[in-house]
Amino acid sequence: MSEAALTDSIDAAYRVLARKYRPTRFAELVGQEVMVRTLTNALANGRLAHAFMLTGVRGVGKTTTARIIARALNCVGPDGTGSPTDSPCGVCEHCVAIGEDRHVDVLEIDAASHTGVADVRELIDGVRYAPVSARYKVYIIDEVHMLSTQAFNALLKTLEEPPPHVKFVFATTEIRKIPITVLSRCQRFDLRRLGTDDMLAFLTDIATREDVSADRAALLLIAGAAEGSARDGLSLLDQAIAHGGDRLDEKLIAKMLGLADRGRVLELLDAILAGDIAGALRRLADMDAAGADPIVITRDLLDLTHWLTRLKVAPEAGEDLVVAETQRRRGLEMASKLSMAALARSWQILLKGLQEAQTAPMPRIAVEMLLIRLAFVTELPDPGALLRQARGEVADATPSDAALRNTLPHVAPPASTMNAAPTISDGSAQAQAVDGEPQARLALPSFEALVALVGERREATLHAALLGDVHLVRYAEGHIELRLGENAPSDLPHRLQARLEEWTGQRWVVSTSREQGTPTLNEQRRRHSAALRESVADHPLVAATLASFPDAEIQDVRKIGLGRADYANAAGEEGFESGEGDEG
Repeated sequence: MSEAALTDSIDAAYRVLARKYRPTRFAELVGQEVMVRTLTNALANGRLAHAFMLTGVRGVGKTTTARIIARALNCVGPDGTGSPTDSPCGVCEHCVAIGEDRHVDVLEIDAASHTGVADVRELIDGVRYAPVSARYKVYIIDEVHMLSTQAFNALLKTLEEPPPHVKFVFATTEIRKIPITVLSRCQRFDLRRLGTDDMLAFLTDIATREDVSADRAALLLIAGAAEGSARDGLSLLDQAIAHGGDRLDEKLIAKMLGLADRGRVLELLDAILAGDIAGALRRLADMDAAGADPIVITRDLLDLTHWLTRLKVAPEAGEDLVVAETQRRRGLEMASKLSMAALARSWQILLKGLQEAQTAPMPRIAVEMLLIRLAFVTELPDPGALLRQARGEVADATPSDAALRNTLPHVAPPASTMNAAPTISDGSAQAQAVDGEPQARLALPSFEALVALVGERREATLHAALLGDVHLVRYAEGHIELRLGENAPSDLPHRLQARLEEWTGQRWVVSTSREQGTPTLNEQRRRHSAALRESVADHPLVAATLASFPDAEIQDVRKIGLGRADYANAAGEEGFESGEGDEG
């Protein structure tokens, strides 16, 4: 037997599914309804563009569609009298020749290997000549984005005003690389990826035609691995049939694709988020021993984290076709227990860990370290809780402002104290609310505590106005009445009310009044300081100092680290009571 005869015998015995079930009519295209409707109407109405641009990911049918367009334009029907049609007969000489890639008037050019301007000039030279036998001369240029800039420029004029007997069909996976001057001269069609339901129906139909019994779960795994590409889906189905014969199940497909069982990945993620490091590593070792790729396991964990997050924010996401009922129930249960913060943190760590594992010299070890890191992170407290704790410690450590005690004559402080802090309503301890997280129990028993809270929240402009440009008329928790000074912002009541409601979680009313009200807090502070200075000046020790230094004057009264015994020893005075922390 000759080599040609042997080749023909092999081809007759077997053809790969991607070639065997390649569509030959628009009606056979799967998942491209919009494009099919547009082209069908154009053919029916005779409104045919002179150039078409087909774009989409690999395997969605760009070249196949280009050949169908060539057949539709040149089909003459079984009797040889037909006109352009959306349903090529498949039996006339033109349909047969185009289907066998041997029609002289339909030229397929691979732009990846014909990128130069010389190749385009050769094409342009052939455009001038009429078709040999067909109605139209059709140029199909695949991966057209590979043409050089000079080649595109050489094609522009011909593309804009081609002879009436010429049609161009371009196909590309990189539409952004096509010059806008070329795109504007073409009728563009975006071929979309096949959805899960379309791909599942397509693979089920092919499996039935091939007399193969395939579980729905097995076909779902193939559909997921195909990522919307019909050609990839058929190639994987072809491989699965060669691997498993006429009976395909989920385990066989998962093993063939190097995938981990989704249920086991759910158990792995559950163990990680529960902090069970030993259990997580044991499950990873079992899946690795079963043939699952550690990198693929990490991708599955990312996919599950995304799915659980969708379940958290939109429970209807659980109706996804690719998820079995038992896994859907398990996912809903896990999502209800996890916080959004934990899921978001897991996503970020897994995404970063996947990049590290892909470049690591030992991916298995890199994935193990990723799981350990993720398990430990789940035990960390919430950042908000840490911030509340830190601020609570600072608030507890803040000393209160008081008048001089015992050593100096007592002067009662004014009603306002600048260091007043918001308190917890049950009187447990002073605390502060975290930014953006109002606490229902936060209490502001006085106007001074309210102003202190504004300062702690770093509302500098508002805080300055409350200190120096506002006179308090009435205060009750939830209601404030103020008289605004000349320099106070006109929107101060509105801003203050909005901030208080945000921080405390309760309704506040801030109104203005024409009543005199109390002095501003800054005025009260100045009066208090003046009273302290006058009181200190009358003290024997201070009076003796001032007498010794006639030009000296008291500028301020501040707390110092001397105890009362230290004062007594320094002044030689009697009558100081024992104790620490005196001010003078």
